[in-house]
Order: sequence, then C-alpha cells, then structure tokens
Amino acid sequence: MIRIRIDNIDIEADEGQTILDAASGAGIHIPTLCHKDGIEHYSSCMVCMVKDNNTNGYKPSCSALAQDGMDIDASGEDVKAIRKQAVEMLLSEHRAECEAPCRVVCPAGYNIPLMNRLLMSGETEKAIELARTEVTTPAILCIDCPGYCENACRRKKADLPISIRNIQLFVSQSINKHKLHKEVENQGGNESVEQKKIKNINPLRKRFSSRIGKLDDKEFKEWLKESTGNGTRIREIPDFRSAGTEAENCMHCDCRSSDDCILRKTAEEFSVKDPSGKLVYAPIEKKINKNTGLIFENAKCIKCGLCVRVCEDNKDEPPLCFIHRGFVSIISEPLTEEFDDILKTKTDICIKVCPTGALGKFK
Repeated sequence: MIRIRIDNIDIEADEGQTILDAASGAGIHIPTLCHKDGIEHYSSCMVCMVKDNNTNGYKPSCSALAQDGMDIDASGEDVKAIRKQAVEMLLSEHRAECEAPCRVVCPAGYNIPLMNRLLMSGETEKAIELARTEVTTPAILCIDCPGYCENACRRKKADLPISIRNIQLFVSQSINKHKLHKEVENQGGNESVEQKKIKNINPLRKRFSSRIGKLDDKEFKEWLKESTGNGTRIREIPDFRSAGTEAENCMHCDCRSSDDCILRKTAEEFSVKDPSGKLVYAPIEKKINKNTGLIFENAKCIKCGLCVRVCEDNKDEPPLCFIHRGFVSIISEPLTEEFDDILKTKTDICIKVCPTGALGKFK
C-alpha cells in the first residue's frame, strides 16, 4: 500500500493504481470522457487533469500512477480552468446538436422528436402518455402558438416542414381531458392558466446545447438518411395512421444520447458555452450498418478511442479503428472493409461506451 493526499485528504492506494482510481475509491469526483472501468486506458480527452503539488506539474489522472507521498490537487481553480479548456477544445469540432431545433424553439419544450419516433413506430399509447405528461396546462400550448417549431424544422429545406403543430394537437385531443384537468387543478392550486403557461417555459433553454452550424448540400443529404418516409406528406392529421405517416419524414435532428451524454454533462459542470465557430476537418457523414442497425455519426465523435479499445480482443470480425493521422484522424471502419460488415457482435457494447452519442441504433 502507498499513501497519497488528494484535496487534503489522506488516502491509501494500491501499488499500480491510477490517481483517478484512488480518488474514485475515496469518493472524490474527477470528470473523464475517455475512461471506462475494465477497458485499457490511454489519455485522450484530458478532462481528468490534476495538479501534482510536489512538482507543480499537471497529469492526466486516468493514466498517471499514484506514487507514495504524492500531494494532488483535484479541484483547484487552476485545475478546473485546464479541464474547461479541454472540454472547449473537444466541443470545437463536435458538430452535433443536443436537442432538435424544433424542440429548442418550442415555448413549452415538448419532446417533438420522441413523439415522432413513437408515432412512426405505431406506439400510440406511449405517444398519448407522453402528451399527457408534457401538457401541464388545461390546454396544449400549440393552440395559441404560431408554429415556431415548423419554422425551425430542417425538413422544409427538402420540401415541407413536418406538420408538428397538427400532430401535437391531434395527439393531445386523444388524452382523457377530464383526468388531465383534474390532475392540473390538484397540482396548480389557484393558479390561472396564464400563470401555468409562464411556469411551463421551455426548461431546455437553460441547459447546455451544442449546435451543428450550417449544413452544406452534401451534409444535408446525409441528414436526410434518417428520414424513413416515402415522401408522402400529410398536413391535416385526422388519425394516428396519418400522424405516423407524416412523422416518418422527420429527420431526427436530436441526439439519441441527449439525456445521458457525458460530454454535455461535463460541459454543464464547467459552465462551458458552445463555441461559435466549429473546426471542420471532415464533412458530416452518417454511416448506417444495414445488418446490425448501428449508426455512426462522425461529426459527434471526440476520438476518445473507447469503441476501438473495446474491440481489440475480437479477432473474428472487423472492428472500428483510427485512420489518418494528427488532427485529421477519425474513427472509421478499416479501409479494406465495408461498414455493413463490422461489429457484428460488438454493436451494443460500442454504443454503451460511447460518451457522446456518436454511435447508436438506427430507428
């Protein structure tokens, strides 16, 4: 056993243990994006930096080994500043959106992308339940709204925006109105409808949200890959079948990992703002594996290498790997393989370890 000090707390650590593991064992939080227990580590994100007070040097705690007599600063202002810079660097080439534009501009923050996914997959009961939980006033706010969501919808660049407002209105009409009103009255006391509307202002606007920036024509076509509709457009929504058909045209601009993205949570931890300009080393591309349903969005990738490392021991199928060098290096299928032929058995674990939602299941 060795003895080290982290944030003025004396800790016993095992020989060969990293500073990060020693801190974690003592309940001291150190953020990280490229580290997962059980997977061989190598420093890439630099979000886990700590200061060695004995040398005044900085070390990545995920790979630096704890040494007897160390005095580590894991929460000082200098350390936080370095971590914040690391997150800002990662975000500078993270061309992605935490939330779809339609949901961001919605005054109530209704989960429009999720509603569309439920409708297109025929999950009408879940769609109704989603509307019931989101509508916290006696009337859905879409009734008085001019349709900010449709104005922000990217689909209109191809033909027409999704009929979001009419879809939301139709689904809300399927709710048991009496039950909904009773719940609202019990929760709201003597508040007026207008007061409840004010309380219902979109909470997403307070959260960190990455922006993708302008898409060129080629990138826009890549974005259309997630639109599964056959081009049939329905403006008026009289039934769930019509709602599902129209929802199939949704481009699904939101991130699949918006609720559990580690990069987003880390950006919020350090009060980072999304960079106004993004470094573009490669155009946006969406690769979809037709055999496994794996989708890889290269512009979201921060090159942490977790998906590469988790496949290192698998020699029976082509894995993901790094190609090119330096700043232009990217995660990709091997140059000699097709994307449809990779990760036949490792798809789920690669999705699980990805900290940004760059890997997901196509729906």
